[in-house]
Amino acid sequence: MDDERLDAVAREIRDAETVVAFSGAGVSTASGIPDFRGPDGLWNRYDPEDFHVRRFRADPAGFWEQQLELYEDVFRAVDPDPNPAHVALADLESAGHLDGVLTQNVDGLHQAAGSEEVIELHGTTERVTCRDCRQRYETDPVRDRAADGELPPRCAECGGLLKPDTVLFGEQLPEHALLRSHALAQRADVFLAVGSSLTVEPAASLPEEAQSRGGTLVIANHDPTPLSDGAAFDFRADVTEILPALRDRVLD
Repeated sequence: MDDERLDAVAREIRDAETVVAFSGAGVSTASGIPDFRGPDGLWNRYDPEDFHVRRFRADPAGFWEQQLELYEDVFRAVDPDPNPAHVALADLESAGHLDGVLTQNVDGLHQAAGSEEVIELHGTTERVTCRDCRQRYETDPVRDRAADGELPPRCAECGGLLKPDTVLFGEQLPEHALLRSHALAQRADVFLAVGSSLTVEPAASLPEEAQSRGGTLVIANHDPTPLSDGAAFDFRADVTEILPALRDRVLD
């Protein structure tokens, strides 16, 4: 691990007024959750078209059946917990050195680790929403209803179709989350992009936006990204190792 560069990043974080973290699938895979595009990714087991909003519209019962299969196959089998990368970011926020986490992940593990300012760019598996009246429900009771044969599950208020609060292909990112993310990126003195390939738009443009406003871009990822060559600091590292090491230096 590059101690001198980590020390330099830690100094910038301590001196910064606004620090923002941006997390991708590499933070979740460390908790055992498969990504989409990797060698063991979900696209090797599922057709990406099954995650398109037109599939939900055309066959909501079949869509929910597959959601139940996905839950059993991935989340219940893994039963993921926050890993040291999640905990390190939560600790930085608690100590006043991190102003928010912008995440492409939908698993709620940042919140489970203790992070409070989390902007979920791609939604969350923790809730479902009625397509008609916009009433929201926790996912687990709705999933149980679907498993008991209510396919598709419907809203208790108006009878409308319920849809998981994850962003499907063909859907726009939540406008409020995107606006808040852009506002934080524009203010960031230090922007930490961790565990992301930085290829999925429009979220991948956020680190570029921070950099264009004078922010220090710090990337930590196993593989190079399109922004690696131009970043102030580029670490090819395991996020569960580098983020705790960075936290320790900031808080020392």
